[in-house]
Amino acid sequence: MTRRKVPAPSVPASGALLGDIRALIYAARQRAAVAVNSELSMLYWRIGQRIHTQVLSGQRAGYGEEIVSTLAAQLVRDYGGSFAEKNLRRMVQFASTFPDEQIVVSLIRQLSWTHFIVLIPLKDPLQREYYAQMCSLEGWSVRTLRERIDSMLYERTALSQQPQAMIAQELATLRDAQRMSPSLVMRDPYILDFLSLRDTWQETDLESAIIREMESFLLELGAGFTFVARQKRIQLDGEDFHLDLLFYNRKLRRLVAIELKVGEFKAAYKGQMELYLRWLDKFEREQEEASPLGIILCTGKKAEQIELLELDKSGIHVAEYLTTLPPRELLAERLQQATARARLQIEQRGDSKGKR
Repeated sequence: MTRRKVPAPSVPASGALLGDIRALIYAARQRAAVAVNSELSMLYWRIGQRIHTQVLSGQRAGYGEEIVSTLAAQLVRDYGGSFAEKNLRRMVQFASTFPDEQIVVSLIRQLSWTHFIVLIPLKDPLQREYYAQMCSLEGWSVRTLRERIDSMLYERTALSQQPQAMIAQELATLRDAQRMSPSLVMRDPYILDFLSLRDTWQETDLESAIIREMESFLLELGAGFTFVARQKRIQLDGEDFHLDLLFYNRKLRRLVAIELKVGEFKAAYKGQMELYLRWLDKFEREQEEASPLGIILCTGKKAEQIELLELDKSGIHVAEYLTTLPPRELLAERLQQATARARLQIEQRGDSKGKR
C-alpha cells in the first residue's frame, strides 16, 4: 500500500502564513509594551504619592529632604538608577500635579512616562489638562506633544478665551464623554509658516499653497479634519458661487467651510459665509450630522466689528493666519491680550443681561 504524498505548501501560502504570524507577534509585543509602560507610570505615581504624603508633608517636612536622599541611595543600590533622587522628586511632582488617581489610570493607557515629564512643568492646571486629554484622545507622540506646546496650541484655541469655569466644564466633557466642542477645535491665529509664502500673494496663491501642503494644513487645523473639496460649486438662482475649501470634521461630525482672504476681515464676509453654510446645511448635510461651521481666515481683523456681528451665533469663526512664526514672547503677549479682551467682552455681556 503506497502512501499518498501530501503536497508541499505553495510559496504564496507560506508567505501569507508568515505574514499572519508576524502580525500576531507585533500586536502582542505592542500590547506588552503598553502594559509595561502603564504599570511603570502607575508605580511612579504611587511612589511619588507615598513620599509626598508620608515624608514631604505634615510634621515631617522639616527633615523630609534628608529622608528622600537616603531613600534614593537605598533604592538605587537595590533597583538601579531609575530611582535616583532626581527621579524620585520627579515622581513626587507627578503625584502632586496629577492628584486624582482615577484620572491617572485613564491617561496611562495612552500616555507614557515621558509624556508626563513633558506635562508636569506646565503651571496652568487647565492648560495641562487640555494637553493631557488631547494627547490621550489623538495619540500624540512625545515629539508632537512638545511641538503643540511650543506652538502655544492651547492659548490659540477658542476654548482658552472662555471663563475658567467654562473651560473646566468643557475639559470635563472631553475627559468623561470623549466629546469635542468647536471651541476645542477652532483656533486663532493659525500658523501657516509651512506654506513658504513670500512678499505679496493673492488668494489663489494661498489656496494653491494649502493644497500643495495639505498634510501640514490638516495638522494645523487640528483633530479629525478630512479634506472634501476645493472651490466647491454652489448654484443659486442660476448663479454660480465657489467656496474656497470644504472639510469634514469627524470629531464634531459636521462640515467645515473655509474662506481665504488676503487683508483684514470685512463685515460683508459674514453674509457670504452665511449663504454658503445655509446651502451646505440644506443640500450637503447628512441627517446624523450637526449644522456646518465656517472659518474665515484673514491676515487681520478688528475685534469690535466681530463682536457686534455676533458671528458665533451663525456658526462662523474668524481667525487670522500667520505665514511666518513670530517670536514666542511676541505671540504670547498677543494671545494674552486677546484672551483678556475676550473675557472682558463676556463679562460685559453678562452685566448687560443682568441690567435688563
